[in-house]
Amino acid sequence: MTIALMGRLALAAVLGAAIGIERELRHKPAGIRTNLLICFGSALFTIISYVMASNVGGDHTRIAAQIIPGIGFIGAGVVLRERGAVLGITSAATIFVVASIGMAVGAGMTLAAVFATCLVLATLVFIGYAEDHFGIHTHLMAFHLTAKDGKDFVNRAHEFVLEAGIEPHSWKAHTTEEGTNVEFEADVTIPQERRVLENFSKTGARCEAHPLH
Repeated sequence: MTIALMGRLALAAVLGAAIGIERELRHKPAGIRTNLLICFGSALFTIISYVMASNVGGDHTRIAAQIIPGIGFIGAGVVLRERGAVLGITSAATIFVVASIGMAVGAGMTLAAVFATCLVLATLVFIGYAEDHFGIHTHLMAFHLTAKDGKDFVNRAHEFVLEAGIEPHSWKAHTTEEGTNVEFEADVTIPQERRVLENFSKTGARCEAHPLH
């Protein structure tokens, strides 16, 4: 293996890791190692495809062409269907693009691969921030509310949720020694989550929320 080919593989690993870091920081299922290995592997298979075709003949795209269905299989593995919500579409799409970046590096299209990586990172970071900030994107959350004074708390809780524009599901209410507990799940935006938690905190109720993915 020449130094040039080793450099391509190293670049593929770096580009895959760069995208993987962003995914890892956002706590997504496909993180640094996954994206690094996919980008590296795609580059390596592309190089193998070219080298084998040059040495023994045949179609130089045959091996590389099989990367796409293989990546589709991996992408399907990160897509989850949980409580009626489909999760992981962005992670699956990212894996698909990372594989194409690796193929570009393996084919010697290094500038195109670097530009594509920068564009992917800009999309994930800045558009992701805009979605959260302006309430465009929703995420599945589980809410747990506890009030010592349980009188009419369940009805008030339901009213607060509806006022925030949230459609709850898996609604549960029960009484314990701590007080009245209300649990529900909902697809909410960041502003909706903040609004409903602020409304409940004003009543003196204890509010907890955590993502379900």
